[in-house]
Amino acid sequence: MTSLFQPAALFALCLSLVAGAFAQGDHVRTLELLTRPQAAAPQEFQSAQLIAQAWRDLGLDVEVEAMPWEQLADQVWYDRDAWDATAWQMVGRPERGDPDEIVFNLFHSSTAESGYNFIGYDNPSYDALAEAQRVETDPDARQAIIAEAQQVLDADQPYMFLVHPQVAYAFRSDVWEADTVVEQNGIGIKNFWTFTGAEPSGDQRDMILNSADVVQAINPLYISGAVDSWITELIWDRLLRVGPDGLPQPWAAESYTWVDETTIDVTLRSGMTWHDGEPVTVDDVVFSFEAPMGGEVPMYEPFVSGIESVEALDDATVRFELKQPSAAFLVTSLAKVNLVPKHVWDPILADLADDPDNAESYQEAMPIGSGPFEFVRWRPSEEVVLAANGDHFAGPSYDRWILRIVPNSEAAVGMLRRGELNFLSAYAGDPQVLVDTAEGEPIDVVASTDIGFRFIGFNHRRPPFDDPAFRQALSQAVNRNLIAQAAYRGFAVPSNSPVSPALPFWHDESVMDLETGLDVSKAILEEAGYTVDGSGALRYPDGVTETLAD
Repeated sequence: MTSLFQPAALFALCLSLVAGAFAQGDHVRTLELLTRPQAAAPQEFQSAQLIAQAWRDLGLDVEVEAMPWEQLADQVWYDRDAWDATAWQMVGRPERGDPDEIVFNLFHSSTAESGYNFIGYDNPSYDALAEAQRVETDPDARQAIIAEAQQVLDADQPYMFLVHPQVAYAFRSDVWEADTVVEQNGIGIKNFWTFTGAEPSGDQRDMILNSADVVQAINPLYISGAVDSWITELIWDRLLRVGPDGLPQPWAAESYTWVDETTIDVTLRSGMTWHDGEPVTVDDVVFSFEAPMGGEVPMYEPFVSGIESVEALDDATVRFELKQPSAAFLVTSLAKVNLVPKHVWDPILADLADDPDNAESYQEAMPIGSGPFEFVRWRPSEEVVLAANGDHFAGPSYDRWILRIVPNSEAAVGMLRRGELNFLSAYAGDPQVLVDTAEGEPIDVVASTDIGFRFIGFNHRRPPFDDPAFRQALSQAVNRNLIAQAAYRGFAVPSNSPVSPALPFWHDESVMDLETGLDVSKAILEEAGYTVDGSGALRYPDGVTETLAD
């Protein structure tokens, strides 16, 4: 890769010479780059600063605006026309071990209005690939389709992919038996299997964890953030779970049987109960998968869109008929959809049918699931407390799961040393500092390359981000190795794909040779008709007006 930072004046001079020979469009307005604050997400914040400087060197006026996660998420997700670019993260969840969720949901045009495609990317050729990989059951043929999809994204640069972090977590080895802390492929030790299977080594029987971000919702029909997902996974069961090896395995389902390539029968485990004492039934299972089909649960709709019908065959068996063969159905549907009690949510969804809000905005006062932990209390900006469900078929061997909200990473490490935390489940600081801190202490540090990734989301609804050449120029102005080394202190792998190298079968290494540098970006902008005027400011191609300036 070529050097990132070169004198902006040289670039301005070169393009201004071009500008003198060709007509110019309007100035590109001041662009806003959103990020979380430095104290909460120092790597993200520093990445945003480096990126903004690179864009300024192209002749752009860029403002970096930091805001708390809940404010950032609210603006980006619900006000989709009102921002330019945002730092964002796609966290590593077990079900993302199959690339379908990332390849389809993040970039298919059908999810742009209210789903995961919040940037508004729309490419019919990409849509066709995303749809084709869903129904291709031959692994090698599907691998080729997913590789081609990554190559289309490389050409379009809908995001500026930055890095796949090597995420460091730590736990106190004087509180937890080390051999019961599970490392999951591409996820690390902060995972469902550790949360449910860790065994205390002494009298401390509470797992006390941390999060830099506040919890936004505890809702089985709304994926409101990474930390919120830790909680929903523990309160609500799913038919299958993705195991530590990345493969789906029965959970609330005792077993499943493929009847043919589009029909699967699932046998529900007997004796399960909701936390309010009501039995878990096959009608609850049917309801859980039908609810997202009705328009009130938009975020989960993609995970059930391939289901033609779901019905209870008897008191223990549920049959799923699929619209077409689905290579990822076990992982992306059966291991994704939370089982919810029909007697709780059916009346709620009925009320919402006549309301402009949907299930994403509804918060139960006392969330009711059937999972290995029960809800106890939630104090926003302070803590969430769950209690072990002793009646669960996989009940934990400790008493409580307590999540503390600690916005500052250094403060969280100090709490771990003092024993106020015994599991560091979020750490955005320098991993080497964490390793050094653990020396001589009963603290084990484990770093793993994440399935997830960090990126800059370009808002395709707002010019000039609707121009692929502009996105390519901004993306190729930034050296990913610099981001990995300077912002992540080397604990990250440069990225140019949503499919992590932690998934080597699906990751397409050919897209990783992205050429970067100011000269590369300059050539792209020139070719697309952008110019720089005598003041060094970037202007649109001839005839293009700025429609979003203040």
